[in-house]
Amino acid sequence: MQTFVLVVHIILAVLMIVLILVQHGKGADAGASFGGGGAATVFGADGSANFLTRVTAILTALFFVTSLTLAIFAKKQTSDAYSLSSVPVTTSAPEKTPETSSTAPKTAE
Repeated sequence: MQTFVLVVHIILAVLMIVLILVQHGKGADAGASFGGGGAATVFGADGSANFLTRVTAILTALFFVTSLTLAIFAKKQTSDAYSLSSVPVTTSAPEKTPETSSTAPKTAE
């Protein structure tokens, strides 16, 4: 699920970048009024601005939701990694094998 949300997040980021770069700024209208040429588009003069602005706002809202979702996934992973429940609990001590008191090897007598 986390991988799916991450892929959607990246796609939304790329689409937002493209849409923002396609839009023209507020100062572009002032330049067109002084003989910069007409801005005839498929959507009309104001139609494209409203359409692109709305699509950008929708993509921004979805990007925000995916960001919060990824943050929740990261928080859950971090809390699981530091949780004591993931550490195995042993109730008995490991058995010790009987050893001789000296560390020197025994020699044949």
